[in-house]
Amino acid sequence: MSYSVETRERLERDAKEIIARYPKPRSALLPLLHLVQSEDGYISQDGIEFCAEQLGITPAQVTGVATFYTMYKREPVGEYHVGVCTNTLCAVMGGDQIWEELSEHLGVGHDEATPDGKISLERLECNAACDFAPVMMVNWEFFDNMTPEKARQLVDDLRAGKQVAPTRGPNRLCTWKEASRVLAGFPDGRAHEGVQAGPESLRGLEVAKRNGWTAPPADQAPDGGADGSADGRGDGQAEPGSQEGRNK
Repeated sequence: MSYSVETRERLERDAKEIIARYPKPRSALLPLLHLVQSEDGYISQDGIEFCAEQLGITPAQVTGVATFYTMYKREPVGEYHVGVCTNTLCAVMGGDQIWEELSEHLGVGHDEATPDGKISLERLECNAACDFAPVMMVNWEFFDNMTPEKARQLVDDLRAGKQVAPTRGPNRLCTWKEASRVLAGFPDGRAHEGVQAGPESLRGLEVAKRNGWTAPPADQAPDGGADGSADGRGDGQAEPGSQEGRNK
């Protein structure tokens, strides 16, 4: 392996801490992959072999996981990895146009990085933020209600080294490697910063409070009792005269 002695010792300390969180070592594979990605900027062959060695599994098993999940990159990405949602709602609201114009503006396509290594692009299937469509992400931080003009300005500012704050989340963006380390389970202490939930996400809660609506107690849930049975009885028996009872 090509990691320096110092780097390897540091990775081993972090890996030991990660593995200790799980009852079985191999359960730590996902955060370990984020750990090596925070070091190399992508999942390198050295990173794969390191994970395999730490967990007592084969490099092939590690590779199978690393190539399944799109958050793990097999080639270097930019310091700021920009994802444009092109799933149904975002696409209808302008996501497709944002992608096309941003790709042309930067001269790169899906999972490609600019020559200066500052920006890479990815077509994302869903950012799980439809109430803010069209949405982009930079190093997994949200940029809401985007337009092609705002998208171009965003990447230009990042390439120029300007400090940029996401719509929701911390007060400034971290780098791709820093984000990977947070995902490995080493918080950067900034979870409390910035807007946590935007007004669109809170609208339903506000309506409920205004009308005095509350969730029913678990034992009064409309789909049955808290025991999880369909009829709330918990004895596994169907009510007399029910369709299930007639079928029996």
